[in-house]
Amino acid sequence: HLAAGRCAGALAVTLGLQLNVGHTGIINFGQAGFMAVGAYAMAILTVESGLAFPLALAAAILITVSFALVVGLVTVRLRADYLAIATIAAAEIVRLLILNLSELTGGTRGFACNVQQTVCYDDAWRGISGSIENAVVHVFGTNVDTLFPLFLVIWAVALVLTLTMSLLQRTAWGRVLHAIREDEDAAQAVGKNTLAYKLQSLAISAALGAIAGFFLALNLATLSPLDFEPLFTFVGFAALLIGGLGSYWGVIFGAIILWFLMEATRSIGLPISPEQEAALRFVLVGVVLILVMAFRPQGLFGKREEMVLGG
Repeated sequence: HLAAGRCAGALAVTLGLQLNVGHTGIINFGQAGFMAVGAYAMAILTVESGLAFPLALAAAILITVSFALVVGLVTVRLRADYLAIATIAAAEIVRLLILNLSELTGGTRGFACNVQQTVCYDDAWRGISGSIENAVVHVFGTNVDTLFPLFLVIWAVALVLTLTMSLLQRTAWGRVLHAIREDEDAAQAVGKNTLAYKLQSLAISAALGAIAGFFLALNLATLSPLDFEPLFTFVGFAALLIGGLGSYWGVIFGAIILWFLMEATRSIGLPISPEQEAALRFVLVGVVLILVMAFRPQGLFGKREEMVLGG
């Protein structure tokens, strides 16, 4: 359940990448930074400010979106490669700030409970989780893992988000994004404010990243800067490439396949060290990506015409 929950959390990240890369033509390497802003904002508002958990979630999303808009105003006018570098730099700035603002974020120690007040950011979730667990036990008459309620909630939210993004893409707004991706100059020529649409795309992607950050924080029950390294964004890109550009439902299958590859070595029980086992996981992912690029470069559910980014 822990691994599957992380898989679904990564799905929210990849949905944002699909919106940016697959439908708008924005190369965003900063999703891990948006995750960090959302997760830490939620935790700090809950523990240090005493804000109610639902309000902290909403406020953290607004903070993350505001940060994305600031980053976007500076970066979205850049060419694709420079934009990619700028977004990963923004994510690293966030992570380094978290490391150095130790009085607020815990720094390298991580962010956990308020020791003096014994308040934890996941207190409210524990109550919700207990209610779900009791309901499952009552209905099915069997005990479940303590992470099972989180597993259910994460996957339910992931499916709702996937459906929502898929429906949004079919609207006039979604068609404008696709037009920007194909030819930004042509979209401007017919009167579309491409900067505003790009900022909207980046803002929604940041909100999805914040949601993924919430789930990761609840999953781990603590926060550390190490949880938000750029690697997380690139894992999302791997799921995106496997599932296929332009297909939100393909993201689900890409995330599941990636999760299976990452966790397969755990169940096999290979006679190697944990460090070698971790390296082997990424070797497997690399091999699969090479095979996908060689035999189906558009991904499992993508289309070839989605592979060429406009502008």
